[in-house]
Amino acid sequence: MRAKPLNNRGRKPGLAMALSGFESQVVGAVEKVSESIVSVSSMRLERRFFGLVPLEGQGSGIVLDRGGLIVTNNHVIDGASQVHVSLKDGRTFTGKVVGSDDATDVAVIRVDASELPAADLGDSESVQVGQFVLAIGNALALPGGPTVSMGVLSAKGRPLPGTDFIFEGLLQTDAAVNPGNSGGPLADLGGNVIGMTTMMIPYAQGMGFAIPINTVKKIAQEILENGRVSRRWIGISGVDVTPQLARRYNLQADRGLLVAEVVPRSPAHYAGLRSGDVIVGADGAAVKQTKDLLLAVSKSPAGGLVRLDVNRLGRTGPLDVTPTDAPSFQQVRER
Repeated sequence: MRAKPLNNRGRKPGLAMALSGFESQVVGAVEKVSESIVSVSSMRLERRFFGLVPLEGQGSGIVLDRGGLIVTNNHVIDGASQVHVSLKDGRTFTGKVVGSDDATDVAVIRVDASELPAADLGDSESVQVGQFVLAIGNALALPGGPTVSMGVLSAKGRPLPGTDFIFEGLLQTDAAVNPGNSGGPLADLGGNVIGMTTMMIPYAQGMGFAIPINTVKKIAQEILENGRVSRRWIGISGVDVTPQLARRYNLQADRGLLVAEVVPRSPAHYAGLRSGDVIVGADGAAVKQTKDLLLAVSKSPAGGLVRLDVNRLGRTGPLDVTPTDAPSFQQVRER
């Protein structure tokens, strides 16, 4: 007698296996978040030596509200002459770019639609390193709906690698991030969006980055109210000092912001800041993290000074810097 094939645990094929509580939670979160994900395709014209060539871009987006507002990455729509938005239910709209901010890689799109399935936005300040997260988006623009990957929140407050600006830190995850995920959500297991995927590191494994959703909300609100984002800038990149970092590099300060690079011809350059300096104070307040310096710089009026307390080779002294309006990435590259 020929035996019938069995799956694991001796069950016959075709019999549904009950999901565990954890699996049900993951499936529920994916179903909830997927409703508010859109596909964003853009078209821009690039001049080549033989003329103008149309270039198409693909990414993801998150429905911000039911009235047609969508957020995505600036690099998904940058320079686009046309933007198209496709919903999970098959509806397609031509979108208008309301505004964008290259420094945080956030853009806002509006479509003429109503009753869209808006995402539930969480609080990126309250998330914990080590918790499970889901990266959902239109990876590689494959047909059939969003792709899901799961991992953990690897770190918070990461600087954007390879840039010349100071930002509020990014969320780092080991959940798989692929081309096409850009602009899609990073969500917790409750189905709440805690970040917007922005990039991955191609020469590393398990290193994807997302913009904290609190930053996305703040930038989107400023774009909607003012049409642009204005910020004060001094022109450095750096990392938060920890006791471990201080021991490793023999720093004389165990808290502060270690200056990694100073942008040429920037306010920091003219003020005399150097790579290797540790900023430990700004306008009389302690600088323990990047956001402390960002807060002091953002409060400075046009033409106003910010007095920094700088530790250099073990000696701390004052240094005055005059912040300016932040240039675009392209302007910084051309300096």
